[in-house]
Amino acid sequence: MLNKRGCGILLHPTSLPGPGGIGSLGRNARRFIDLLADMGMSYWQVLPLSPPACGNSPYSAFSAFAGNPLLIDLEQLADEGDLSPGCCDNNCYSEDHVDFAGVTGSKMELLYQAASAFLADKSTLRTLEFRHFCDTTPWLHDYALFMALKRHYNGKSWILWPERAAGITPETAREYAVQFGHEIGVQKYLQWQFSKQWLMLRGYANERGIAVIGDIPIFVAFDSADVWSRRDLFLLDDAGNPPVVAGVPPDYFSATGQLWGNPLYDWEVMEQDGYQWWIDRFRTTFNLFDIVRIDHFRGFEAAWQIPAEETTAERGAWIKGPGERLFDALFAALGKLPIIAEDLGVITPEVLALRDRYNFPGMKILQFAFEKEPVNLPHLHIKNGVVYTGTHDNDTTKGWYASITDAERHEMSEYLGSSGVDGVGDLLRAALMSVADTAIIPLQDILKLGSEARMNIPGTPFGNWEWRFSWDMLPQDLSVSIRGRLERYDRASTGRKYVCD
Repeated sequence: MLNKRGCGILLHPTSLPGPGGIGSLGRNARRFIDLLADMGMSYWQVLPLSPPACGNSPYSAFSAFAGNPLLIDLEQLADEGDLSPGCCDNNCYSEDHVDFAGVTGSKMELLYQAASAFLADKSTLRTLEFRHFCDTTPWLHDYALFMALKRHYNGKSWILWPERAAGITPETAREYAVQFGHEIGVQKYLQWQFSKQWLMLRGYANERGIAVIGDIPIFVAFDSADVWSRRDLFLLDDAGNPPVVAGVPPDYFSATGQLWGNPLYDWEVMEQDGYQWWIDRFRTTFNLFDIVRIDHFRGFEAAWQIPAEETTAERGAWIKGPGERLFDALFAALGKLPIIAEDLGVITPEVLALRDRYNFPGMKILQFAFEKEPVNLPHLHIKNGVVYTGTHDNDTTKGWYASITDAERHEMSEYLGSSGVDGVGDLLRAALMSVADTAIIPLQDILKLGSEARMNIPGTPFGNWEWRFSWDMLPQDLSVSIRGRLERYDRASTGRKYVCD
């Protein structure tokens, strides 16, 4: 799928414009897809669509399988009769950032109203569709029960619940299913609506010639339905606490490393049933996306394990992962998968060998090229690769260019043969000129926005993931201008319908 020259935009749906204080899967998402098609883009890349937990991060979610209810478009619920039309016009929130606390309170109240209205009417054909979704979605009941218990225990982490709920058994799960039946039904309704709306949106994108690139984080959050319901698959002590946690050693982003705190997998246990949990996870993910980027791909070869009592990620050890055994099992079960390997950071020959064994394209980040990692310089790119100006973890290119030294700006200008006046334009042109088949540009760089539009600062727990754009930010000639650039470098899409192989 990524073996021809093309270009895409990186934008998470929460950053879309629209009422209600957060982007959704409705008409503004379709308008954005229209914009991509008009530009000549081939791809829309998003971050994980999971329901965010700690710090509103899509990389720390309550489930590795579920979708984020906050992305549900309320207008579509009103069109189906589950909400009154007037309740969807909440424009009291800022248009340039997401107030997650405020939006979560107001939007979840409306979503609960919609779910209750639907569940009260059991005579419609939609009820049969809903029941079919519930019956054919294996992870759904455990997730819905987990969220029902979390709501009952006022949002506390499952490790702080009474032992009867924390150490769930089939018998107690059946009892709780009766006790919290309505809440479980609400959670299942939200996942049904998310799935319907997202698949319709993905279909709309494919019709316009746009393939959707998703993102699968290697690790899951400790406070998640995944860990709570399958403690046996993770390295936990008898009380359910992780003795070691995930992270990365000191790197470009942090002098003390990144202490993510995610529990680590018990790969020996997972291997006993042929990595079925991972097969199920990838199958679910590829039901949502055309192409998937694996975040922290190197963790499948070896992961940085940090003693749980440490306060930074400086002290740890690289512990071997399943490597080819896992991917052989995935390919045997699901066939060849269109995967992008996020191969940034501390990369060893063994990691590169694992990536190349399956012909996964890796990533090059141009911002890194002109500072500390010259391996990202354009003359070292290869055809089977994906080049980015920056990712969700980087500053915007305008903000980055303002922060580097005069010497670094001079070196970049000399290397690119540019005047050095427009660093954003220079890096964008370098990405489009690259020999790499695929170029992905964050929308912030297309719009030449500064650090105020940055999505995430790694290692900081709050204030991230909030940026939104508005339609009035877009120059009138944006589509024509960008399409001209893509045509110049043979990256413009033909606009033909995208068909997933």
